[in-house]
Amino acid sequence: MADRPNLPKSSFWYELPEDRIAKYPLERRDASNLLWYKDQTIRHHRFSDLPDLLPPDSLMVFNNTKVIPARLLFQRETGSWIEIFLLKPIEPSTVIQTAMEETASTTWETMIGNLKRWKDGERLVQTVRLAEKNVQLTATLRSREERLVQLEWDSPFPFASIVEAAGKVPLPPYLNREATDADKETYQTVYSAVKGAVAAPTAGLHFTPQILDSIKSKGIEMDYLTLHVGAGTFQPISVENATEHAMHGEQMVFTADNLRALIHTKGKIVAVGTTSIRSLESLYWFGIKLMREKETTFVIPQDYPYRNHPNLPPYKEVFSFVLGWMEKNNKKKLDGETAIYIYPGYTFRVVSGLVTNFHQPGSTLILLIAAFTGENWREIYRQALENRYRFLSYGDSSLLWRE
Repeated sequence: MADRPNLPKSSFWYELPEDRIAKYPLERRDASNLLWYKDQTIRHHRFSDLPDLLPPDSLMVFNNTKVIPARLLFQRETGSWIEIFLLKPIEPSTVIQTAMEETASTTWETMIGNLKRWKDGERLVQTVRLAEKNVQLTATLRSREERLVQLEWDSPFPFASIVEAAGKVPLPPYLNREATDADKETYQTVYSAVKGAVAAPTAGLHFTPQILDSIKSKGIEMDYLTLHVGAGTFQPISVENATEHAMHGEQMVFTADNLRALIHTKGKIVAVGTTSIRSLESLYWFGIKLMREKETTFVIPQDYPYRNHPNLPPYKEVFSFVLGWMEKNNKKKLDGETAIYIYPGYTFRVVSGLVTNFHQPGSTLILLIAAFTGENWREIYRQALENRYRFLSYGDSSLLWRE
């Protein structure tokens, strides 16, 4: 590939006062502000106006991942606490959905708080109350260097149920507070369905059943894919040239019906959240790999879109090819992993509109917004600050149209 462009991380910085970070959600999800942007024009709305702001025949694509309470706390016999933050499964399966169905044991890559106090060979035990039974959950450190932890339990419940009973909601570090019982509901979209994320796809937090019904009543199609949001989404850019940042891989699931919806839509595709846009663009690049390289492994490295790809076909042609390949091989779904890195210079292949919150200064998500709206991202954020919008995960929303 060509040399990475030099994009200084300082070019994607803005000053975010602490009091503009929404520490808690609004009482009503759809009472949030919505900034509308198109062709260098900005208007200010309520999120409840969204159904009237979408063009007829649009296809809205949502991420239906469900946040798992990924923070597990264990107390040692000495009284000190160890926190295990689940990142991704390693054994017996690396597929999140399969790991969540395990009924006896699973090994995960983790982040560990207070690791230095956890002795080699020491088993940590927590008693979990589940279906009126006491279940013993045991954690063993399999690799200190790789932070691999084996979790075992003595009753045949699926791991999803164990985590639900034992874990705490993994709120973003910038909220700087402990999770409450209320967060179990509010840090989850109303349409979440597939357990596996360790962070919420926050653009979706504003939607209510009523808003979804209103969108549907206007003839706008809705479709749901799955990308399990990883903790890497909060990882700050630590290199001077932002394009050299190492992206995290995240697991995705698409169905044949997802492909059909994308192929048959007559209008513009609107992604709900940066996770949906990264998924859809990754699906396009998988199609290119399949068409041109006969590569059937759905893994998208972060630099793949920036390699030399002459004469790229439109997305419907690519998705039709992928669907044909799925049907020929009797595949009902595609499991993939993406580390796609979208920054200025990226050409969007699939998505025209984006519903998204306001992101951290200097983050990879700001680079994605800058790729989507061009230099106008600065004016969008300046006006949001000037109009006292609330920022980050529990903050306000925007509907952006691509330049």
